[in-house]
Amino acid sequence: MNDSSSPQIRENSWKTLYITGGVAALLAVIVFRRNWAAELTVSDGFGIFSIPEPMPSSALEWFALLQQDPFVGLSLLNISDLINFALVGLIFLALYGALRNVNRGVMVLATSIGLIGVAVYLASNQAWEMLSLSKQYAATNSEEQRSILLTAGDVLLATNNPEAPYQATGIYVGLFLVLMAGLLISIVMLQSDIFGKATAVCGILANSLAVLGFIALAFGPAISWIPPTLSAPFRMIWYILIAIKLFRLAKEKE
Repeated sequence: MNDSSSPQIRENSWKTLYITGGVAALLAVIVFRRNWAAELTVSDGFGIFSIPEPMPSSALEWFALLQQDPFVGLSLLNISDLINFALVGLIFLALYGALRNVNRGVMVLATSIGLIGVAVYLASNQAWEMLSLSKQYAATNSEEQRSILLTAGDVLLATNNPEAPYQATGIYVGLFLVLMAGLLISIVMLQSDIFGKATAVCGILANSLAVLGFIALAFGPAISWIPPTLSAPFRMIWYILIAIKLFRLAKEKE
């Protein structure tokens, strides 16, 4: 390979990563919420989707919902988490590329714990497992096999039930690591003039307010919804500003 082509190849690689990260950030604006229950409830009013009343509480009820309407069932099981956290992983990689020369040590640390958090969170989401179990349950006529599948479904719900006040440990660990990574990256943004102070401040507020949700969950569960709610608009703005800058950085690589 011609040595003179190597810098150009590297530049093109960063350009592709910036574009990918920008697209991921815009998509994350749409799916960053844990589930789409509110939107589905509105749609239910127009006869588009049917939201169960009350919500399923047992594996058998979840299996029935997933067989009747997989989209609604998966949405209520927080399938959007899988999409959102995959997008966040792409955003972190693009931000590492953009900020690696500002504070490489912190960016390596932030990106590493962020990607670990993404992996832990994805592994802790039970939506696809519940869908798979429901399909197996519907396909078998063996009462013994059905009993085994129901037990497996109840075990999943016992560790991660969307209707329970507390979730599985992996959910909290993954989310905490992602939020801390976002906070560290936002602080690095504040140290540079690449993204601007507005982007950095939005990131700091979005991630620090969400982290406060863990404290509220531990000492005041009744108000634990407040920090994430306050965080949401800052997160939306943060993602949009990140997308705009990443697209501009990609343009500068042309």
